[in-house]
Amino acid sequence: MADDFELDTDDLSRRMDGAINALRTEFASLRTGRASGSMLEPIQVDAYGQMTPVNQLGTVNVPEPRMVTINVWDKAMVNKVEKAIRESGLGINPQTNGTIIMLPIPELNEQRRKELTKVAASYAENARVAVRNLRRDGMDQIKKAKSEGISEDDVKFWESEVQDMTDKYIKLVDQTLEGKQAEIMQV
Repeated sequence: MADDFELDTDDLSRRMDGAINALRTEFASLRTGRASGSMLEPIQVDAYGQMTPVNQLGTVNVPEPRMVTINVWDKAMVNKVEKAIRESGLGINPQTNGTIIMLPIPELNEQRRKELTKVAASYAENARVAVRNLRRDGMDQIKKAKSEGISEDDVKFWESEVQDMTDKYIKLVDQTLEGKQAEIMQV
């Protein structure tokens, strides 16, 4: 008998937390009309023969709500960093002053805001899918234990535990999405 079966809910919870953290990271890269150093994280610069993130080539600061500055450490890299930002698709026109690159963040128009809310919704749906996949993994473990002989009561208990955890994380994804969409639509 496999009556000593116990689902590792801590592992399941940790993995679902990972899906939420990945969602928050994706949301941080969405430009909402306010300056944020995290919007530069996806940008890679061809430096010293390899692709390097911008934040490893200089100090990223947000001195004003609509301005990001990068103080590039190596003067030879300034033009490469500037070029990488122009080609990144962020829609920002960098201005250089010596080794400091200033990135004025333009206002978002209504159409762009709506597009960004759709992008945010797709990120949230990916997170929901990840949580549901983890739910399926948990349910598969329960089915396997059921075939090994755990009681029907234990099966129902663990299935409800996994479902409750899934519902909690799906609700968290929805709340995170609502917050991000409100932030994007804020003028």
